[in-house]
Amino acid sequence: MTNITMASIPHLVAIWFMQVADAGSLRDISNGLRSATGNLCHLGIAKAPCKSSHSYQNKVRKYEVFRDLYFALLERLEPSLQRRRLYANRLKRKVFIMDASIIPLCLSLFDWARFRTTKGGIKLHTVVDYDTGLPCYSVITEAKKHEIQVARPLVFPSGSVVVVDRGYVDYAWLFNLDSCGVTFVTRLKSNADIAVAESFLTDSRRAHILSDEDVVLAGYSSKKAYPKPLRVVKVQDSVHDQTLYLLTNQMSWTADTISQLYKARWDVEVFFKHLKQLFRVKTFVGTNANAVRIQMWCSMIAILLVHYLKRKAKYPWHLSKLITFLRINLFVKIDLWNWLDKPLVENINSPPQPLLFE
Repeated sequence: MTNITMASIPHLVAIWFMQVADAGSLRDISNGLRSATGNLCHLGIAKAPCKSSHSYQNKVRKYEVFRDLYFALLERLEPSLQRRRLYANRLKRKVFIMDASIIPLCLSLFDWARFRTTKGGIKLHTVVDYDTGLPCYSVITEAKKHEIQVARPLVFPSGSVVVVDRGYVDYAWLFNLDSCGVTFVTRLKSNADIAVAESFLTDSRRAHILSDEDVVLAGYSSKKAYPKPLRVVKVQDSVHDQTLYLLTNQMSWTADTISQLYKARWDVEVFFKHLKQLFRVKTFVGTNANAVRIQMWCSMIAILLVHYLKRKAKYPWHLSKLITFLRINLFVKIDLWNWLDKPLVENINSPPQPLLFE
């Protein structure tokens, strides 16, 4: 780690404590750590930061320190987070899922984060690696910044697959992906002007595949932006009772593979769900833009480390259960790895105890 990062460890520990212990304010963080002073040295800090010190650090310490720390940890821990995924392994390609989510903020407290007339917020843009289920790229912007503005500068490796929602449908950007050898799977916009070039028979064993067609864009601007043929796979989503029109530049894979790739987009929704429900990204201990970004990046670090613990453990943890048990045993002096593998003490038939009152 750099010297700057080492100097930031007390600050990081305080934010980490807030996330795991579910502390809701600077006072709760400070008093909570002060109440456990005998157990702080193993975390690399000599004493708990006071409320004013923490507030000052939130204001002056650059959030980029924690952003860089997240990606440094991701690079170090990722080999231990790999999991076998059916379609990713079958395709032998890297699959990236990109999406964005708005984190609402109270406009009266966060007046710099105006989103609409009466609403405030920031937006977390994320590219999730399908192999790990964790972000390999993230950026925090103002809430009104459109997803495609963040997506355009990104470079994906040739041969990879990018799965996005229809909010990212910009034909010039999609054509740039195709020119770089990147396969994309997204949803066709409802107002898209297309002409069917050829229709194909669908597999009767795949009842959810309604049609499979090669198309060309018929609109003047869209055809100029993307002059090559595209493919539209019509899929019935029985879970949400809706019909999806999937747009892709991959012309040879089966229609079912295309539908399963788009279904994989749920991974990024699960990530956002865990981040919002299990970690503190809805209430903030600082009101300036830098403090909010620090807390967001520390939340990302927290979810990365908890994922690492979950995947290293032999015990079949659920993420929410692991966080609950970590909270209960936060300052208990135990061997972490042994506890992760065997968190529950087996019941042993003890000898009868003498009665206190006879």
